[in-house]
Amino acid sequence: MNFISRELLELIEKKIQPNKVIVLLGARRVGKTFLLKELVSKMKGPYLFLNGEDINVHEALREKSVENFKRLLGGKETLIIDEAQKINDIGGILKLMVDEIPGLKVIVTGSSAFDIKNLAGEPLTGRKYTYVLYSLSERECSPLEDHINSIDRQKMRLVYGNYPELLHIPDLADKREYLNEVISSYLLKDILIYENIKNSGKIFNLLKMVAFQLGNEVSYQELGNHLGMSKNTVEKYLDLLSKVFVLVKVEGFSRNLRKEVTKSPRWYFLDNGIRNAVIANFNSIDRRDDLGQLWGNHLITERLKYQQATRMVSNNYFWRTYEQQEIDWVEEREGKLYGYEFKWKKGPSKAPSAWTKTYQEAEFKVITQENYQDWLGIAHSS
Repeated sequence: MNFISRELLELIEKKIQPNKVIVLLGARRVGKTFLLKELVSKMKGPYLFLNGEDINVHEALREKSVENFKRLLGGKETLIIDEAQKINDIGGILKLMVDEIPGLKVIVTGSSAFDIKNLAGEPLTGRKYTYVLYSLSERECSPLEDHINSIDRQKMRLVYGNYPELLHIPDLADKREYLNEVISSYLLKDILIYENIKNSGKIFNLLKMVAFQLGNEVSYQELGNHLGMSKNTVEKYLDLLSKVFVLVKVEGFSRNLRKEVTKSPRWYFLDNGIRNAVIANFNSIDRRDDLGQLWGNHLITERLKYQQATRMVSNNYFWRTYEQQEIDWVEEREGKLYGYEFKWKKGPSKAPSAWTKTYQEAEFKVITQENYQDWLGIAHSS
């Protein structure tokens, strides 16, 4: 079995410090627990590993006192809690620990950003480092692939996505079964529990509509009309889907409100395989009429992984005018604008005229199969 090193491992190792909390977020099944075990294997000092889904752990943390927490830790230098969002007031608990127990290092994971919001803001302001673990990146896969098989495997990932366990499932029918199981048993689980939703049908139908509108602006009112929901409910459910790391929202960019479209966002899936499972279409790319959408979705999620791995600070947008001139991906960073258009095959690379006229100092590039590796910082395979 080939081992793929996760880029986040090295980043987190450098940030493990006394009286600080590492918060590791990400969808279920992307490898958070495995990454934790890798971190543990490199630790020199004693540690305590707790599972936030264990009711006994809840009981042990119920008494919020320094003395109770010291007894629980038993002198351990590092506390690790998997699925920490399951523990009531986990943010307050960790604040007390890192403030009052000298030298304590803490690492927690969460598969949703519901109760983890207590970690992402107050009460851990200034006490934490937050990371998101995505499914495998092209950068992480590339060391195990040569040029020939990397092309075939990338085409496979465009359809089946990048979930780590899929690497060890050779049969395509088994891959499909795995992805369907992830959706039904894992990805929507936190939403249904958090919102006490009895029927997941409407959320799944919403996901399906977003999947078919991939790469296009989404009207909450239009989606609501189709699904028998209010506009506010649609917006709320989409926000929940982003909090369990199924979807990511991209807003429109504008510095000239009269010409540029900004009101309706675009929503992308954080994994192509999940998107294709939602619409029940696992056809190979030579039999697809949505290859452009798949390619664009894949590049956007890969760019998000790249930005985190390289600690690139960027505001991300799409750009479109009412005259239908558009750019798929815009990065605002270091005082400059960078526009990127996604094309499966190499073709004309001229920027839209409205873009060059309005943003004369901005850069523009078309990202294709030929140059995407450079854009994602992937070392060329031999």
